[in-house]
Amino acid sequence: MKSIYDFKAETIDGEELDFSQFRGKILLIVNTASKCGFTPQFAGLEELNQKYKDKGLVIIGFPCNQFGQQDPGSDDEILDFCQLNYGVSFQMMKKIDVNGKDASPIYTFLKEKTKNILGEDIKWNFTKFLVSPDGKKIKRYAPTVKPSRLEKDIEDMLLVTV
Repeated sequence: MKSIYDFKAETIDGEELDFSQFRGKILLIVNTASKCGFTPQFAGLEELNQKYKDKGLVIIGFPCNQFGQQDPGSDDEILDFCQLNYGVSFQMMKKIDVNGKDASPIYTFLKEKTKNILGEDIKWNFTKFLVSPDGKKIKRYAPTVKPSRLEKDIEDMLLVTV
């Protein structure tokens, strides 16, 4: 059975990121967009990053243009936008698809692990996945859930020993 640590993906600046390096860390994986009503959540994500990065939280943003064409820019334009407008310092990845035949394998895995009665497809930008330090527990949050509402779950996961 695969775990999140079996995956690799390309960063927004073209480097390979091996998820195995995150064993023992809490991962918050988010599909992002630069021109969405939820785009201001970048600020909340960066606040979580600053508060918890030294305690074991790793935030990874995956730009996606599948919902209302709300992230049409190049990877460089997306990165510039995130850094200039929201001070994003967490890891941003190369733009991907999260649904359909070209969906990123990481998103296929995350959706499979968090199926619910509403189905598994991602419904919109800023769907969030919180992965426990042992990689076994994955919680999914709707786009409407503000990053600050994940703090209790992050703190609970910080108490988990690996």
